Amino acid sequence: MSSDLSIRGPLVGIRVIDVGILVQGPQAAALLCDMGAEVIKVELPGVGDQARYIVLGQDDFRSAYFNACNRGKRGLSLNLSHPDGADILKRLIEDTDVLISNFTAGTLESWGLGYDVLSEINPRLVWAAGNTFGPDGDDRDRKGADLAAQCAGGLVMTTGRDGDPPSPVGVTIADHIGSLNMACGVLAALHARESSGRGQKVEVSLLGGQIWAQAAEYTHYLMTGDVPGRSNYGHPLIRGFYRIYATKDGWFGVIGVPPNAIDELLIGVDRAEMLVDERMSTLGTPEGRAWLLGELDLAFSDKTTEEWCDTFKGTQIRYAPVRDYDGAANDPNVWENRYLTRGIDDQGEQQRVVGSPIHMSANPLEPGLRAPSLGEHTEEILVELGYTESSIAEFRERKVI
Repeated sequence: MSSDLSIRGPLVGIRVIDVGILVQGPQAAALLCDMGAEVIKVELPGVGDQARYIVLGQDDFRSAYFNACNRGKRGLSLNLSHPDGADILKRLIEDTDVLISNFTAGTLESWGLGYDVLSEINPRLVWAAGNTFGPDGDDRDRKGADLAAQCAGGLVMTTGRDGDPPSPVGVTIADHIGSLNMACGVLAALHARESSGRGQKVEVSLLGGQIWAQAAEYTHYLMTGDVPGRSNYGHPLIRGFYRIYATKDGWFGVIGVPPNAIDELLIGVDRAEMLVDERMSTLGTPEGRAWLLGELDLAFSDKTTEEWCDTFKGTQIRYAPVRDYDGAANDPNVWENRYLTRGIDDQGEQQRVVGSPIHMSANPLEPGLRAPSLGEHTEEILVELGYTESSIAEFRERKVI
């Protein structure tokens, strides 16, 4: 990251304390870190964030989850359930802008670290918390994780085909959306603080994020009483040319065709005769749509995915090859836009990391390149807070840090 403050991220000068675990809270804090905030990652001594235990393999104990959600942070090991650990956090809070957590509702309160207590110490504090099912209602105390929200929010019933078993999304999408909602809420609270002078409580949940992510589909249900259904290679509510097709060696996505470009599509797939077929007038019916999709299924199976990309390059047809991570990571455009990026970390090691999806002209975001080891910066941070070497040694002996 550049040392020139004039081109550093938009949140330079903001301090964030991340006491979260796994994805929802830590990824929100990671985005704020990319924006230039100083983020201190707090973990239980000797244990750490649960994400550390989702390892790459039997003989490789690195964690993709932990590194992805905690790069660029400083690491502090601190037992928050111990009164002395809670006191250290309170001392940190005196000069902190944002606290992020995603424990089961009530956990921080049970340690004396709830919003009411910490806002007395620092009225400007933004206290952000996420959980699984929401801050209110009978389920607020239920434990859960990403898959719980995918299930409870209906997402698993939208993927796959009619008649197939329910299918979760193959990424922690509920956690990710929850983290974005949390970061958005934090930024709004920081902005509101500029005029009010006070921070506030920000609460999000994985379930709430899932429903928000499906807002159009839920609105369709609320307006009609009809559940949209499964994706069936496309989208249940988008009936046009919006679908993926099997090719000779993979899959190819047609992402909508303007009405004046239907001829371009059918000529491209060598089905020009369909343009004068009377069944084209019936595409709004289930029978007409089934006929069209059947013809396109046959047509796209004739060539490879790359050949179809070449066929439609420069046309009005919106398309995309269906790729796995290896395919996407070998696309020069992904690297050109720094969605994946490279750099040398603070230990001189070359790293390849997921970059920021947000580009800003005056205050560019810079992704961190390395996550801290457990408690890596503990002594450094405690010294900054004014603790002496003897008191730090005593904290270690009593397993506070």
